[in-house]
Formats: sequence, C-alpha cells, structure tokens
Amino acid sequence: MRYMILIYGSPGAWKALDPDALNAAHVALQDELRSSRELIDTRELSVDDAKIVRTEGGRPVVTDGPFVEIKEIAAGYYIVECSGMDRATEIAGKLVEAQFAPIEVRRIPSAANP
Repeated sequence: MRYMILIYGSPGAWKALDPDALNAAHVALQDELRSSRELIDTRELSVDDAKIVRTEGGRPVVTDGPFVEIKEIAAGYYIVECSGMDRATEIAGKLVEAQFAPIEVRRIPSAANP
C-alpha cells in the first residue's frame, strides 16, 4: 500500500529547530527508507510563492498564501510504499516535526482499488 505522509509546521517552530540537525534527521530517514525500498518520493514544499484559491460566485479568487492566521502549514511530504497503516504511522513518528506539529498519514488508493 502507498501512503502520503504530509508534514505540517509553523515558522515559529522551525526557528526553534537547528536546521543542520533537522536536515540530518531527514537524510537518515530517507536513507533508511531507500534501504528498505519503502521510499517512493519526498519533497519540501515552497511557502514563498504559495497561493490560496477559493471561488466566489463561480469565479476563482486567488490570494497569496498561506494565510497568516493558519497555525500550521503543509511544509513537505513523503510518499512511501509499506505493509500498512501501522508501518506508515511508525515512519511518520520518526519525523522531527512530529514533536511540534501534526503529521498526517493518508492511504493513496490504487486505480484498481479505490
């Protein structure tokens, strides 16, 4: 089964983290997941040029985002292929960000098995 592990965070929390330690933790996890052949993809998501799209009267309204009042923003993701939700949540629990922000784990349905 494939799962998306969506990492949330906040600018305040990231400032409290040592960027070198955070990077080293991600490199170690990625090495582990590559070794076990569970890692499909991982990316950091840009916040700088993010946009929020809503519709009003059937027309798209685009604003800069994420909104300041949002406490946590999507900051990155891992896509893993593993034995099940228990393993996917185990992987999510290894992320340093889980100490200060939620990590969301969702199954990615296959085309043959929605």
